[in-house]
Amino acid sequence: MRAIVSRVPGGPETLELAELDIPGPGPGEVLVAVHAAALNYPDALVIADRYQLRRERPFVPAMEFSGRVAAVGEGVTLLRPGDRVMAVGRGALAEYAVAQEDRCFAIPPSMPYDEAAALLVTYGTALHALADRGRLAPGERLLVFGASGGVGLAAVQIGAAMGAQVVAAASTPAKVAQAAAWGADRTLVYPRLPLDPAAQKALGRAIAQACEPGCDVVFDPVGDLYGALSLRALAWGGRYLAIGFAAGIPSLAANLLLLKSADALGVYWGAWIDRTPGALSGQVEQLVDWWSQGRIKPMVSRVVTLDEAPSGFASLLERSATGKIVVRLRADP
Repeated sequence: MRAIVSRVPGGPETLELAELDIPGPGPGEVLVAVHAAALNYPDALVIADRYQLRRERPFVPAMEFSGRVAAVGEGVTLLRPGDRVMAVGRGALAEYAVAQEDRCFAIPPSMPYDEAAALLVTYGTALHALADRGRLAPGERLLVFGASGGVGLAAVQIGAAMGAQVVAAASTPAKVAQAAAWGADRTLVYPRLPLDPAAQKALGRAIAQACEPGCDVVFDPVGDLYGALSLRALAWGGRYLAIGFAAGIPSLAANLLLLKSADALGVYWGAWIDRTPGALSGQVEQLVDWWSQGRIKPMVSRVVTLDEAPSGFASLLERSATGKIVVRLRADP
């Protein structure tokens, strides 16, 4: 089978297109003929050895995909060859990939493979962040940084579906317009870093004004100065959610957390589903229900071929991508 392989740490240019043996499913595992695989920012960090977990090389990158079941391992009872599934596993950038049965889920008949491949990781992360960690309630105000990216746009959509007032923040007018089209009530265009002291103060005022009279939840996959300044815009009892650090790790002022009786919370979806049996299936049920109602929809902004996958990772690292980038390996159906 054809696959993208990481043999040495580095940028997307280090990835190779290679021929590998088709893996066999072990006990409790499912082999999927991959139709589409989605690229996520953490995948790009794993390739460069910049993620909190490092993989033994060589390896095939990416973790979410969709396709048809090709074979099942011993003990698999819920799936059979030919079933359309979306899955979280390893080695998604290949013509065949393996996942545990409890991380493979039936795709609704009307859902395209491209959208199915882009649903589980970003929408699962956003749902866990907002519902479980952030305890977002209807009518509360939610600030989303990076609101046009894969996980940011998922947070905008899910926040709106949960009845929140959503403030979408991104780096260009076009990006915030996209978030507004998906349910954001207010928008904020923030400047690129670095900023001089006067510009930092102006950004802090702009965040506070966009969030008046205060944000109950901040969803932050960007970090750095943006996250640090957002604490001043928190309402009493607010919750700051650390999703990631695309711009850098922020320095959070503990005195502001104290004065606002606020919480700063980490969100690590992958570890959460590892430690919480059945959590992912519950999420999928909710996400598919919202998708069926038209309340959420993975926005696939770019579709590339397998050999073009490195350019997709480059777009993620440059923070020029909006929505999700999907690698299409087979045509529907």
